[in-house]
Amino acid sequence: MSQPLKGRIALVAGATRGAGRGIAVELGAAGATVYATGRSTRTSRSEYDRPETIEDTAALVTEAGGEGIAVPTDHLDPAQVRTLVDRIADEQGRLDVLVNDIWGGEKLFEWENPVWEHDLDNGLRLLRLAVETHAITSHHALSLLLRHPGGLVVEMTDGTAEYNGTTYRNSFFYDLAKTSVLRMAFALGHELGPRGATAVALTPGWLRSEMMLENFGVREDNWRDALDRVPHFAISETPRYVGRAVAALAADPDVARFNGESLSSGALARTYGFTDLDGSRPDAWRYLVEVQDAGKPADTAGYR
Repeated sequence: MSQPLKGRIALVAGATRGAGRGIAVELGAAGATVYATGRSTRTSRSEYDRPETIEDTAALVTEAGGEGIAVPTDHLDPAQVRTLVDRIADEQGRLDVLVNDIWGGEKLFEWENPVWEHDLDNGLRLLRLAVETHAITSHHALSLLLRHPGGLVVEMTDGTAEYNGTTYRNSFFYDLAKTSVLRMAFALGHELGPRGATAVALTPGWLRSEMMLENFGVREDNWRDALDRVPHFAISETPRYVGRAVAALAADPDVARFNGESLSSGALARTYGFTDLDGSRPDAWRYLVEVQDAGKPADTAGYR
């Protein structure tokens, strides 16, 4: 198997589950050494209180063909992030890929509750987890990433700039968080581009994360059983799909052409030719606009 990222060093910040885990594993499959960080370990859980751990993610990275290294890190704590980056510098002397995937807000936002009715403490913590963590991590990690030309920063969010620019995203705090991350990539593009690195914003489509599958009462092997209740779930994708998008970007010698842009897994699949695990190429954001938001019946023909 080709491993175009052999010898490359990646930090996936927020790699415990979901997109972060999928990205870490696909970077490993491409040969990278991946530092997987998060707060949920085999001895301690975050407030999510879920079974997924960064050690499990690291093991999956190694199993896929890379080297997975789990480092417990609270990315709201600058001292912990600084220690993490110092460790990568000491052990590897370089950082080639930074993926800012820290989120942690599923239990904090309230669907379509206006800001004056939304729990304020939860909303402000959501912003800290979704935005402040990315800023702290970039502050400490980017000087290391810039030691060698060609570095890549991926800011993970939900929604493209085009979609989020005209669409209300669930609540004031959720909308603000996801749009802020898009702008982070734009700003980083201006700061990194002249210094030989690239920053992009990237969104998966409707993600079949561990939590999403559990919410719908299905597993990855029978996820289509949920379609009777949620027909548009037919456009969904595995976390490995957006992982393959990141791996393709990291291996692209001409990735700078995307600097500062907002990208999606579905659009990049057309550019690079990769597929999801089942061989399909779901294009969720085009589907959302043309089918779901247009009020049409669920039909993925031409969209996956």
